[in-house]
Amino acid sequence: MYRTHTCGALRIEHAGQEVTLAGWVQYNRDFGAMTFIDLRDRFGITQLVFNKDIDETLFLRAKELGREYVIQVSGKVAERYNKNLEIPTGAIEIIVSTLNILNTSEVPPFTIEDNTDGGEELRMKYRYLDLRRKPLKNNIILRHKVLQATRNYLDQQGFLEIETPFLIKSTPEGARDFVVPSRMHPNEFYALPQSPQLFKQILMIGGYDRYFQVVKCFRDEDLRADRQPEFTQIDCEMSFNHQEDVIEVFTGMARHLFREVLQVELGDIPLMTYDHAMRKYGSDKPDLRFGMEIQYLNELVKGTEFPPFRDALAQEGTVAALLAKGCSAYTRKQLDQLTDFVKEPHRGLSGLIWVKWNEDQSITSSVGKFFDESSIKSWLANTGATMGDLLLIGAGPINKIQKSLGDLRLELGTQLGLRQKNNYAALWVIDFPMFEWNEEGKFWSFMHHPFTSPRAEDLDKMETHQGEVKAYAYDFVINGSEIGGGSIRIHDKEIQAKVFHALGMTADEAKDKFGFLLEALQYGAPPHGGIAFGCDRLCAILAGVESIRDVMAFPKNNAGRDLMLDAPAVLSDGQKKELGLK
Repeated sequence: MYRTHTCGALRIEHAGQEVTLAGWVQYNRDFGAMTFIDLRDRFGITQLVFNKDIDETLFLRAKELGREYVIQVSGKVAERYNKNLEIPTGAIEIIVSTLNILNTSEVPPFTIEDNTDGGEELRMKYRYLDLRRKPLKNNIILRHKVLQATRNYLDQQGFLEIETPFLIKSTPEGARDFVVPSRMHPNEFYALPQSPQLFKQILMIGGYDRYFQVVKCFRDEDLRADRQPEFTQIDCEMSFNHQEDVIEVFTGMARHLFREVLQVELGDIPLMTYDHAMRKYGSDKPDLRFGMEIQYLNELVKGTEFPPFRDALAQEGTVAALLAKGCSAYTRKQLDQLTDFVKEPHRGLSGLIWVKWNEDQSITSSVGKFFDESSIKSWLANTGATMGDLLLIGAGPINKIQKSLGDLRLELGTQLGLRQKNNYAALWVIDFPMFEWNEEGKFWSFMHHPFTSPRAEDLDKMETHQGEVKAYAYDFVINGSEIGGGSIRIHDKEIQAKVFHALGMTADEAKDKFGFLLEALQYGAPPHGGIAFGCDRLCAILAGVESIRDVMAFPKNNAGRDLMLDAPAVLSDGQKKELGLK
């Protein structure tokens, strides 16, 4: 055997035992007649001792060991004189009697330590070295625990784990497909699945009434911290259930995961409608770790001739505010930075109005010359302000104001330390719109996907008032991040055909793209619905990291490249010819 124990297993009660360890050299410390080596494997670190007076030859060999050498040692466990209480093995050390070098190592391009000197791009190029670092190792272990706990919970709830294909037909699901050319069928292409959506619905029609799968999905879309071209879903579907049943089962799963992985009990998990979330938080994934809700001043400023307020109300827009408690001391520079924040192109406000209720009881405002003090005091009173607070006001189209103030709320929450990683606030957002208007293309599109069931009371609006149709759709949100999303599906062929028609799809187009589904719905499709959790996002929340790359073993960079493999890469002319590609 290469080892009798791992590098994280030995304790003071093992003192006097002869053991064999194997691992990587973390540090080599020379103290004259003594050399100390920290030996590391994925389980921990154990200190090794080489004494010149005991075995000079062994001592000299140990002095030559470089970082990341792979070695095997045997020796006796001894109580450590200078104990290291920071690590579990810190009370003991190994007095080494034999040393076997299993492999040498080049000097690593960055330090294999918790706080490394390697930048992200360098660490991704040498991912096999980065994986040895404790922070990444802990995240990978956490991910394992999440998936084990998920499988255990769903198995106890009667779900079957069933695999679905990776090579499928391209279907419109909201993002661009990755396509795979077929050698056996020239000029024809498979697509990699954006999700197993249609297959899990087919499984429900097939009678497997509780399905789940931990599955890779692929979307050819622009990347950011919480997106990768390939990602993992915890994909689930249930038959003979209402929306409330899905929410109950997967609220239970969320509580189970936090309890098993973090030993944390989630608090209340409220239900909030999409309309309420947008109105109060400017987001369909609100962060409920803190308050600071959007408040509306329309009634208080009605009739004013102040151009920004007058124009916003005349165009059926809104005047809304955020109350930042205890922030009256913000400087002009800080206020200008917040103004610049909401003026960024993707938010697009023309400016930000502020009111301070100063600690000396005075009130100052950027619009003091346009309004008398009683008007400004009414804004403060109606928003619940007290002395020492700051009121930030925007005016404009409702959607733009909600988006901008929602983003500003998160920015202020971060600045004020209100978004602590070890504080968890979860909720379900329900009653999403069925359709959303594509301003660029001037057409109605689906908000979730075209298989989502519209609410029964809105069926008569499908052709004439698409913007008013609500869906049986729901998202699970933790700390302002969408962790899971799902819906009750359409199980009636006629309703599914109406949805396709409302989306501007002809009967022939629907048959060409989804004919197999429409046909399957004719053969006794049960009521069904489900949800998919983003495994990477969930693990990032649990690990307390910002980027999902930190919980993935082999992620891509921001440009969608694998720096270790140097992929994607150009095909040879022979490969392209074989595939019928130019």
